[in-house]
Amino acid sequence: MTRTYGATDSSPGEKFKDSQFLVFMNRILAFTVAGLYCAVSKQPRHGAPMYKYSFASLSNILSSWCQYEALKFISFPTQVLAKASKVIPVMLMGKLVSSKSYEYWEYLTAVLISIGVSMFLLSNSTGKHPSTVTTFSGLVILAGYIVFDSFTSNWQDSLFKYKMSSVQMMFGVNLFSCLFTMGSLLEQGALFESVRFMARHPEFAVHAALLSVCSAFGQLFIFYTINRFGAAVFTIIMTLRQAFAILLSCLIYGHAVSLVGGLGVAVVFLALFLRVYARSRMKKRSRKAVLSEAPVQKV
Repeated sequence: MTRTYGATDSSPGEKFKDSQFLVFMNRILAFTVAGLYCAVSKQPRHGAPMYKYSFASLSNILSSWCQYEALKFISFPTQVLAKASKVIPVMLMGKLVSSKSYEYWEYLTAVLISIGVSMFLLSNSTGKHPSTVTTFSGLVILAGYIVFDSFTSNWQDSLFKYKMSSVQMMFGVNLFSCLFTMGSLLEQGALFESVRFMARHPEFAVHAALLSVCSAFGQLFIFYTINRFGAAVFTIIMTLRQAFAILLSCLIYGHAVSLVGGLGVAVVFLALFLRVYARSRMKKRSRKAVLSEAPVQKV
């Protein structure tokens, strides 16, 4: 959306401004890919009511809107703290949506990861984002983003109880996303204008298609992760992704990592170590319990 298309010596060109159309293209391609895959490959018997997909789709759209809208009213540190702390709301939402229970060490490691990622991101962003103003309306919208985003992954996680595949989930969610975004585009009169822009600039069509392909494949990994590991682990992965992306950039381009940033990385790795250690201890304990309960054969 920052690129100028059709620029010539006599014309300055024009920029594409409707982000909603890009979302629609992403969803329509993901819907098509998932539908074709379900058609040509054997899938589990579908048992989930179709309307239940609409909840995840609508909450995803609302969370995206709240996320971008909140940027106008909150400071950058507030954004970082909110995004880095999403693990805890996701776990709490899991208790509400699916009645999930978490061990105390899972809450502890979630807090440590949030603190570590916040330290690292804030320490490496000093001076780049001068805005320090956070309004009450911004906090309300930000809270909406956290609630809707937490609900989306947990609701998708709960739908997997119907023994569906991740591709079936992708198909159902994107079906309603296509309907919602198309309705919004038609209501605003932006759909046909965006199509005309695409016809005027074939290069834009290529870029939009490439973006949609990447988004579709990304969704495959997202739904597989939620299906295999749950919403909380998925959120931890997405939270760590932000920090590791910046850390990798620092290593590749030789940017210095501050002392606070280094401590943040250490806290994150400590939390991950504690998580792995606690999980392995629980597995050993459950294995011993199973062996002790096994009947002893008499000779």
